[in-house]
Amino acid sequence: MGDFPVDTILALIGIVIPVAAFLWEFVIGGRRRLGYRVQMDTPVTGEVEAVFPGVLTQLRRDAGAHMRDLSIVLVRIENSGTSTIEAADYLAPVARVGLHLRFPQRRVVGMAVTELSDQDLADSLGPNSGIGVREDTGGHIGVIDLPKVPLNRGDHYKVLAILQRSEGSGEYPDPVLLGGIRRGRVTETRSRTGVSRVMLALMAFLVLVIVVQFVVTLVEPRPDPLDCASGKLTVVGSSAFEPVIRDAAAQYGKRCTGAEFVFDFAGTERGLDRVTEAGPDPSLITISDGAKGPGYPALLARPLALSMFTVIVHEDLGVTDLSAKQIDDLFQGRITRWSQIGGPDLPVVLVDRTPGSGTRTLFERRMLGGGRTERPHQSCTAIKDTAGTYCDVPVTKDMHKAVAEIPGAIGYSELAEARKADMRIVTVDGVAADRQRAIDRSYPFWGVEYAYSNGDLPGDSLAASFLHYLTADIGAEVLRAHGNEPCGSALIEPGRCDPNR
Repeated sequence: MGDFPVDTILALIGIVIPVAAFLWEFVIGGRRRLGYRVQMDTPVTGEVEAVFPGVLTQLRRDAGAHMRDLSIVLVRIENSGTSTIEAADYLAPVARVGLHLRFPQRRVVGMAVTELSDQDLADSLGPNSGIGVREDTGGHIGVIDLPKVPLNRGDHYKVLAILQRSEGSGEYPDPVLLGGIRRGRVTETRSRTGVSRVMLALMAFLVLVIVVQFVVTLVEPRPDPLDCASGKLTVVGSSAFEPVIRDAAAQYGKRCTGAEFVFDFAGTERGLDRVTEAGPDPSLITISDGAKGPGYPALLARPLALSMFTVIVHEDLGVTDLSAKQIDDLFQGRITRWSQIGGPDLPVVLVDRTPGSGTRTLFERRMLGGGRTERPHQSCTAIKDTAGTYCDVPVTKDMHKAVAEIPGAIGYSELAEARKADMRIVTVDGVAADRQRAIDRSYPFWGVEYAYSNGDLPGDSLAASFLHYLTADIGAEVLRAHGNEPCGSALIEPGRCDPNR
């Protein structure tokens, strides 16, 4: 539908029409309105009895009338508008008469005013008020002339008439109240026991507007927010941070429909190498579990989040806590059997990440004091049947698989992914892995995740927009949902995410 604002037009119609209907009904058309309602119109088949106490004695009767083929009519006259009706508001030219209650095919043989909503109305309906009975059009239409009665909002009075057929047969035509009101109208009203037709029509109209708006919303694509960017972005690097990036990209794609993401998480070192070799390319970034080191001078860092890591062990070991010294002794080869630290009599099998892994580098820095015993590469699959005590894996999911399958195994992993894989997580010196404990430094195994690009990113690029989204928009909540704290958060002290620190 192009740039035509259909949804805006429909919204305005949905507001204007009900407001206009209200103003017309209650302010313009219905502000001054005199209504009448026929509450009873029935033939008399037996003796005439008083419906209201004392009414029959008040009836003004035609002395010459033969009391046969009679009917009784009760009419309610009311102020059904929103403004007071004064005597001067009646438009009838006769000085005292304001309304004419007509009964086609019947003549009036008796009448009385039977009910007043306010006793002050009695002064306007007395014998000298102009109220009277007459016949019109050759005696075939009975008429009751009613005076110009002032009526406050909601006031009413009732007229009871005894009528005799003057011509015709069958059912009588309905009584009619004639007259005029200045800046208003005289109209027939009905007792409302349900929803009025006007209200039903208005409700149907509003439902129609809502349905049309819904259809337009489905058919017409919404424009992306102003801070969205389109294009294709390839993200490589850390397998530990892969689930976070995938979830955040999925949320970004829902919001910014012109964005396309490609992933290849083969490890931190491979990611850094790939971005370096590609040269300046705003459509390629890599994620690293820690600072890149001095070997990649062209790469520029953007801190993303404080991330949590944990030590994991084989389920059957029953180990739930290790001290920082025990972890260091295990990975340095000083503890070789679990029985040495209160565990079962099984050999310790160290599952490590391959050299170049950001998670491995972080583990060495945080938990091993920056150094370790060097060991040759061994496949975790190969040592299962050889009673080997060491192996290494390239990515996080392989770490989980090896530790879960090899008895006596110990390794390390990003916290959220270890929990998702249902790994046995151990506390360190009795302190559980927790974002707040990492922030206050009571838990030692944490790191900072960085995004690296080869040179500066253009401000309108998808990479720049996505990285901003990760730390300053809904993406920050994705980071927190995975147990990380976005860099720039008020909880993290200034400089904590500095890659050179």
